[in-house]
Amino acid sequence: MIITVLFYIFVVATAIQIIYYLFYSTFIFHSDNKENKSLSIPISVIICAKNEAENLHKFLPSVINQKYTNFEIILINDASSDNTLDVMKHFKQENNIIKIVDVKNIEAFWGNKKYALTLGIKAANNEHLLFIDADCKPISDYWIQKMSNQFSKQRSIILGYGKYQSKKHSLVNVLVRFETLLTAIQYFSYAKLNSPYMGVGRNLAYKKSEFFNVKGFINHINIRSGDDDLFIQDAANNSNTTICTSLESFTISQAPKTLNEWFRQKRRHVSTANYYKKKHQFFLGLFYISKVVFYITAITLFFFYPWRIMVPIVLLYFAIQYLIIGISAKKLKEKQLIYFLPFLEILLMLFQFAIFIANSVSKPTHWK
Repeated sequence: MIITVLFYIFVVATAIQIIYYLFYSTFIFHSDNKENKSLSIPISVIICAKNEAENLHKFLPSVINQKYTNFEIILINDASSDNTLDVMKHFKQENNIIKIVDVKNIEAFWGNKKYALTLGIKAANNEHLLFIDADCKPISDYWIQKMSNQFSKQRSIILGYGKYQSKKHSLVNVLVRFETLLTAIQYFSYAKLNSPYMGVGRNLAYKKSEFFNVKGFINHINIRSGDDDLFIQDAANNSNTTICTSLESFTISQAPKTLNEWFRQKRRHVSTANYYKKKHQFFLGLFYISKVVFYITAITLFFFYPWRIMVPIVLLYFAIQYLIIGISAKKLKEKQLIYFLPFLEILLMLFQFAIFIANSVSKPTHWK
């Protein structure tokens, strides 16, 4: 009797997973808008930096040298303790498209990136804003062009892809990139289904008017993380958001080098999920829980249930999963990540469970 109930639970979990992957397939058929290809709307590129002197030296030239005719760069020095401000001033002397916003910590917003970003956004001259992190660089000289092409009368928020650089012989690197790929598939698909729930600050664009329509970050100013996903929760709706997935629109950065570094980073990111809309919490949670249930019941039933019934169901699940993730990975230039999909998926579930436990005990407090 118990085994029969367990089998039905397994079937339900498998069905839920397959339905999710079929929904995720909507992202595969996306094609970027090219209608504005000949236009160069004024763009303000915003980079918030805290103790990023070395990264600014390496990556800022890739933004300055973009093949775009009408843009400015807003460099925000968020109370850095290194020579970040000096590096910014050096680049400003050679490039009149740069404006510096030097932020000093105040008691009410001590160490709060959202406060620094707000000052930078207010200083921007243009309505259309494009965000990238100081430790990232555009993958091509046409990043601004590709992202700005997606703006239209209806579309005022653009979700881009921020990938991580691959590193040979590093399991942590593979896991980081795999998790980034899966997250991108999810938030791109939800946006395609007219229910956007997040974006990544290292490649995100929106109109300044959208920022002020929701009073900026005021609804979550006390939460250290969430300048990207919680803003999308407030500002995005079923008609104003689109995605950009062309290779030339990607940004790239160095992945966390150690498991501990990645763990700290993801703790900050995951801590914002409790502030998502209830429907997003439910559907994202259901996807994770049904996946855990699928693996636990599948492994258990293989010892107690006829394999002739179990094998076809499991193979169907993996066939659909490999198809959807495989095509998506190819679209996002990460196809090498799918070779060990079940192994990576199990490791990622364990990692996410550890984050859940850690965040239940204590909350991360600073963005750096």
